[in-house]
Amino acid sequence: MRHQSRLWPKLVAVLLVMTTSVGWALWNGMPPGVETPPDTAEAHLGNGYSALTQEHYEDAANEFRAALAINPKLVLRAQFPLAVALFEMHQAKDARHEFESVRRAVGDHPNILYYLGRLDLENANFNSAVKNLAKAAANPPFPDTSYYLGFAYFKAGDLGAAEKWFEEATRQVPRDSRVPYQLGKLYQKQGRKDEADRAFAKSEELRKRNANDSRVRLECAQTMDQGLREEASAICEQLYDPNDAQNLTALGTIYGQHGNFEEALKCFRRAAELEPRSPQMQYNLALVYYQLNQFENARLPLENALKEWTDLFRLNALYGAVLRKLGEGSAAHQALRRAHELNPYDSGTADLLYSVTLELAQESKSAQKFSDSLQFLQEAIKLRPGDPEPHRRLAEIYTLTARSPEAAAEWREAERLSGRSAN
Repeated sequence: MRHQSRLWPKLVAVLLVMTTSVGWALWNGMPPGVETPPDTAEAHLGNGYSALTQEHYEDAANEFRAALAINPKLVLRAQFPLAVALFEMHQAKDARHEFESVRRAVGDHPNILYYLGRLDLENANFNSAVKNLAKAAANPPFPDTSYYLGFAYFKAGDLGAAEKWFEEATRQVPRDSRVPYQLGKLYQKQGRKDEADRAFAKSEELRKRNANDSRVRLECAQTMDQGLREEASAICEQLYDPNDAQNLTALGTIYGQHGNFEEALKCFRRAAELEPRSPQMQYNLALVYYQLNQFENARLPLENALKEWTDLFRLNALYGAVLRKLGEGSAAHQALRRAHELNPYDSGTADLLYSVTLELAQESKSAQKFSDSLQFLQEAIKLRPGDPEPHRRLAEIYTLTARSPEAAAEWREAERLSGRSAN
């Protein structure tokens, strides 16, 4: 059985859906004038995660392979998402090979067992699927783990266990129409006609409800686009379900995209409560706090998410922006530098990192920590090699430290770049 999962593995699941005014768009290609990306493992990881979020699985696989070629020890950070990309491309044999390799390196991680169980189901190896998914269900990586375990038991002929896990799935994924449908088939097989009829009816009800929600989401967004706020509110609030994180995220996204941040906050705060380990939910919550200038509130969800998902570009970028607003320059610099390593082509992050680096250089100079200031200025030059300002500041420090030849060279370089800029 093949079903495109709506939920990403927690290691790479970061479909960050809100747009922002500070330029943090996912990289969709090489910027003009850049011939090749930097050949570092970090850059390939960042590109790979960006490609995964856009469902560009072949590009993602190529990036993760490149990262592994540079550093074969990146098992969970590169080899696991490589396996996920192969799984999504329906390359089952190659995906299994990578998942098994990761499993040998790190053991029976629930994420790995989940995907191995899914592959077992596709190969009709139901006993193995039960074994893998049962282990994954002890610490389920996704809400639909119980559904697939129930399906595996059903196909293996253990109807009692199948019913147990399908019932668990009704609690974990209450809006998934597949769950009551499979329960209906199970009841039908047991001769429980009335229960089967009710389950099939429930499945059809959910299917229609999901289709209706899609229609309402479109109508909600279109009405907001027209500036009809009161009419839109009446339509959009039909989507508010305090127990459905995905619907809350969709509604919060619409509100956020139209500048209604207070309503977006209501949605994202509840979604984050429902799925506290989801980096997407924590990012969305932090972002709307950022838009509301509530920077201390934005900090905590990002810190929690980054404890586990250190390689996600947008988490690092937003965290750096928040820390800068809080006046924590050194910590902001560290987060932004990490984000820049993961995605060197995001201009918003590069600009912010440059500004923070110059600020730290000035602070170090004022504290007469000239060595530190020089290091920050050299970093600033690498970020913007055509900007004369870092060279002027270098010249000032060299003058203060009686390094006249170096000071003269930096003044000349600043003048040269200033002249080029003027032209």
